[in-house]
Amino acid sequence: MAEQARPASPSQEEREKLDAAAKAKELEEQSKLPYKWTQTIGELDLTAVIPANIKGKDLDVKLTRNGIKAAIKGQEPIIEGDFPHPIRVDDSTWTLESGASSKELNIHLDKVNKMEWWAHVVTSAPTIDTSKISPENSSLSDLDGETRGMVEKMMYDQRQKEQGKPTSDEEKKQEMLRKFQQQHPEMDFSNAKMS
Repeated sequence: MAEQARPASPSQEEREKLDAAAKAKELEEQSKLPYKWTQTIGELDLTAVIPANIKGKDLDVKLTRNGIKAAIKGQEPIIEGDFPHPIRVDDSTWTLESGASSKELNIHLDKVNKMEWWAHVVTSAPTIDTSKISPENSSLSDLDGETRGMVEKMMYDQRQKEQGKPTSDEEKKQEMLRKFQQQHPEMDFSNAKMS
């Protein structure tokens, strides 16, 4: 059997060109949407410019746990479809804000999973590469106590692993064993294994 040549992995320069091309395509696709959107790890905000003569009662906005519809009554929806992940409807809102020559529809979505980036607002829309999101968009102080503690522990454990040091769970086990040894000096721990 003849060996097949494996394709060479792209060089750093080729990878940067591919990334730049993918980013340009992503920006072009996103710019064609009738709305703009941003997100943090826990929330997503969407804005759409609408004519200045439109009032709140002229809008048809429906938010459900798994989907959205936002339209000016009698017109094609600005956005309609299923979310990639569920939202908390009671904590999600929409407002209509007046500007000089137009108005802006603002929709705020509260994600159920506060540990997940969305690749798109609705599943029918073009996606973004979530692996390229810089987490500095949200700071640890924005997170609730439980989530913040979990993220801090994950970051600490990652740093420890990178340095070849024990994770927080391994440190706890070692500390428990050390205390037990102090309380029971008569026992032989020379063959004790930590798992």
